[in-house]
Amino acid sequence: MRRKSQAKPEVVVPPEILEQAKRAFSPDRLKKLPVCSVCGADTSAVATEPLCWVCRRLKISAWREIEQQMPAQE
Repeated sequence: MRRKSQAKPEVVVPPEILEQAKRAFSPDRLKKLPVCSVCGADTSAVATEPLCWVCRRLKISAWREIEQQMPAQE
């Protein structure tokens, strides 16, 4: 019994365009993300302050605790 020869896959995207896409996405061309000023973890590219999400949450929760304690002291 003979195997059926497989048909060659149809080329949908020209190889030149594929090469351009691969070069455009190469890791050496990717922009480095800023690091957190507290712990050194990666931050998001759209962050307005140099904090990672964990440090930003800790900062927000600390603000809330201070706001809750202020009326009790007055």
